[in-house]
Amino acid sequence: MKREGMFPSIAVEAPAAPARAAARPRLRAFLRRPRGDSPLRRFFIHLALWMACGIAVYPVLRVVTISLRPANRLLTTSLAIIPEDATLANYLELLVGRPGRPTEFYLWIWNSLIITATTATVGLLLAATAAYAFSRFTFPGRGAGLIFLLSTQMFPATMLLLPLFIMLARLSLIDSYLGLIIAYSVTAVPFSIWMLKGYYDTIPRDLEEAAMIDGASRLGVLWHIIRPLSTPALAVAFLFNFMTSWNEYIVARIIIHQRSMYTWPLGLWTFAEQYTVLWGKFAAASILVAVPVTLLFLYSSRWLVSGLTLGATKG
Repeated sequence: MKREGMFPSIAVEAPAAPARAAARPRLRAFLRRPRGDSPLRRFFIHLALWMACGIAVYPVLRVVTISLRPANRLLTTSLAIIPEDATLANYLELLVGRPGRPTEFYLWIWNSLIITATTATVGLLLAATAAYAFSRFTFPGRGAGLIFLLSTQMFPATMLLLPLFIMLARLSLIDSYLGLIIAYSVTAVPFSIWMLKGYYDTIPRDLEEAAMIDGASRLGVLWHIIRPLSTPALAVAFLFNFMTSWNEYIVARIIIHQRSMYTWPLGLWTFAEQYTVLWGKFAAASILVAVPVTLLFLYSSRWLVSGLTLGATKG
């Protein structure tokens, strides 16, 4: 539309606001309509997934490459995953040892398994019972206790090293399995309590009331009713406690001083000598210690997704 006035050579065009307003609903409908699957879309999705997998797997492959190299070669110009002069000498030296110098690798793994399995089991028992109490009972200090448990997760573990060391030294628990188990449990239990409490809240209380009417005790309800229903959450809590103690180095370095009680992170550090680092043995040991954790994750993978998601909802 054009407006003509006294000056016919000048034309003023009216704004097209109504047309733009009418086009907005059509644009929103176009953006919200479901997209059909197409080969091009599937190609880009698979390409992004393959790139993400490659980025995640590449560091592990480089560690495997270093473990197969002879001597202590860390860097090389070759990009091959398996080097031309690949050898299993580093693995054999770890598993068998050298003449006159037996291997300590099995001792490190044994110490780590004892401490890790005990920590995961004890931490799970404490967290499961405490989470059930916070979920089902009302008592003075319940809310303050939950907030206190949550606040303990805000402090890094390094801030607790000095008071933890003083406490364990006064209890004569330095250089002992029990001291390290206590140190690992106090850092892993609070998070497990919060996670299990959220899962327990999703279990209907009618099931417990029906079992108690039939004569079941509170402990029997916890063992026969709650435990089977909360298996995914218990598996996730066990894995969390296991990983917290299996890979930990700093606390173990402060508490454990005897070489015969070294866990595998402390044992691997012995490969860093005064003037050189035994990179081949370091990498080979890193691959070997990852095997138990990988097998554990593969075995418990069926519970991981449900255990991590259902505890976040309350119904």
